[in-house]
Amino acid sequence: MEAIAKLKNVPMSARKMRMVVDTIRGKSVEEALNILKFTKREAGEWLEKLLLSAVANWEGKTDMVQSADDFDLVIKTAFVDEAGMLKRFRPAPHGRAHRIRKRSNHVTLVVENKIALEEEA
Repeated sequence: MEAIAKLKNVPMSARKMRMVVDTIRGKSVEEALNILKFTKREAGEWLEKLLLSAVANWEGKTDMVQSADDFDLVIKTAFVDEAGMLKRFRPAPHGRAHRIRKRSNHVTLVVENKIALEEEA
């Protein structure tokens, strides 16, 4: 069984977010939380909240009373897409203007228990 969590319109470029997402893709949830807790990048804070949300979604989907700690949850897929961009102009020398692009992104995490992954294979 899998659960999905999405985080939309994060005010950070997708490139910066992908650097952290690439480190946790395919890892167990416990290991990923440890990585995110001790990373120095701002994306780690956003992704830690998102991962906890995905685990809570998984617990809500299962009709069992047990918590997710009893199962080996794994991050099945994790990807980052670019979102809308705020465009601004900033004054530059000689009466010119430079364009400022404030980028944002969407993150999607899919968490699945390891037992289901072994049954599919």
